[in-house]
Amino acid sequence: MNLAAATNENLANISNTLIYSSMAVYTLAFFAHIAEWVFGSRSKVGRTAAALTGPVTAGSAVKGRVAQKDGGTAVLERPTVVTRSAAGTRDVPDGPGAAGGTFKGDLWGRIAVSLTVVAFAVQAGGVVARALSVQRAPWGNMYEFSITFSTVAVAAYLILLALRKNVRWIGLLLVTTVLLDLGIATTTLYTDSDQLVPALHSYWLWIHVSTAIICGAVFYLGAVGTLLYLFRDSYENKIANGGTPGRFATSVLERLPAAKTLDTFSYRINAAVFPLWTFTIIAGAIWAGDAWGRYWGWDPKEVWSFITWVAYACYLHARATAGWKGRKAAYLALIAFGCWLFNYYGVNIFVTGKHSYAGV
Repeated sequence: MNLAAATNENLANISNTLIYSSMAVYTLAFFAHIAEWVFGSRSKVGRTAAALTGPVTAGSAVKGRVAQKDGGTAVLERPTVVTRSAAGTRDVPDGPGAAGGTFKGDLWGRIAVSLTVVAFAVQAGGVVARALSVQRAPWGNMYEFSITFSTVAVAAYLILLALRKNVRWIGLLLVTTVLLDLGIATTTLYTDSDQLVPALHSYWLWIHVSTAIICGAVFYLGAVGTLLYLFRDSYENKIANGGTPGRFATSVLERLPAAKTLDTFSYRINAAVFPLWTFTIIAGAIWAGDAWGRYWGWDPKEVWSFITWVAYACYLHARATAGWKGRKAAYLALIAFGCWLFNYYGVNIFVTGKHSYAGV
């Protein structure tokens, strides 16, 4: 074995070690996020949520009325809480977050974020080491794509936190997903470092695949927001109709941002990255023209990329259509992200096409 081959093998081993190390730190972050939610449940949220479980009518206002004093004693009536300001709309404030406004909850939340930053740095180092070991872009197969995808997803989350956006509620689901992604990558999708087939030796690999990874990571954040919106919206609907949410809803869903906030977050995330997904498809077509002499050949990967584009286009159009706002549009968003997932896992594993050259 020559010196260059030995160096590349050492770098590959370093990459593997860093990826496994990042999984260990992400696991610590996972438990810290759990502690944040647990300690946050012991806050005033549990007490004030009781007011939300009483019968509330549409358009009601927050009022705290004091009865006439009788013998020097004032009787405070149960307050009513705003749940709808007008037909079809709500006036509900955002929840206090996973920490629930408690010191311990906030402390554990900060520890979780700090651990996530450390894990991200270690994982990013693993991706870079993998790139150095093969001396190319580190996304030539599903293993490399997966470890890079979760790295970019965490990076997007940390950037939002750095911009002081209220997104710490994503933390637990994000870390859980990253652990699942890395677990699948290291056990099922792992592929030894190797060079690419001639068709992939192009600068378009850096452009096309990198934008696909960025789009997938951001679409994932939008999907999380959409899923939580559906749960929170059902919770608010139940309250508005005079229902009594269960203990889980009272403890967990009450701490999330309002349904309107979650809906707006998901829409802005998906709308912001949709033009980049459009560019990704165009870049892939140009690369196909260079590699195979045709821009579009109805390859399964090309077809499902276009189906994903159409699904997100339908979602964005639905948001602009009065009759399809809210839950209907949210379902479209989840279907669109499901198309993206199938385009990655389903097409790569179960369907044979020109994009099968890299194996798993």
